Amino acid sequence: MPESSSFETSRVPQLPWYALLVRSRRENQVFNQLLGQGYECFLPVYKSERRWSDRMKEVQQPLFPGYLFCRFDIHNRGPVLMAPGVHQIVGIGRTPVSVAEAEIESIRQVLASGLPSQPWLYLEVGQRVRVNHGSLENIEGILVSFKGGHRVVLSVSLLQRSVAMEVDLSWVTAVSEAKKPLRAAQERPVTAPVVPVLS
Repeated sequence: MPESSSFETSRVPQLPWYALLVRSRRENQVFNQLLGQGYECFLPVYKSERRWSDRMKEVQQPLFPGYLFCRFDIHNRGPVLMAPGVHQIVGIGRTPVSVAEAEIESIRQVLASGLPSQPWLYLEVGQRVRVNHGSLENIEGILVSFKGGHRVVLSVSLLQRSVAMEVDLSWVTAVSEAKKPLRAAQERPVTAPVVPVLS
């Protein structure tokens, strides 16, 4: 693999980017195949250390395993879908959805910075999360953004009051929306200042 932190060709701004679901561990081969057909592709990669039998080796891995980005005319997508290793164009149901140019540019900027990067669990503000670190371990709440940081908000529904704790995103994981237990808020005493729920 090349030494760069991403694989890409020259930019053609008139066509939108699409994410392609591709065969796992074949991202680079699919990238080269589409590149050879004249498509502009973007395969973000990061450096990872892998242990071999006798040594540690630095390798480049896809930042989004099983995916790569490609610019093409959605009305002429047949050749892209027929490329070996391409499963489908990512979208909603059967409708392909383009990736925002700003998101692609943000990824490019992160990779160009030279700062360490790695794949991370996708978390959205407003999503129910569980804390997996320290004295707050196993507490569940809603992830919110506040003054450039992140907080987990616990609510006592009966009182219609909430309390927020600042957390590092690396401390939390998403919780299935199917279950919304109040156990954490009910069993632990609220020791921080209580603030009203804003409706």
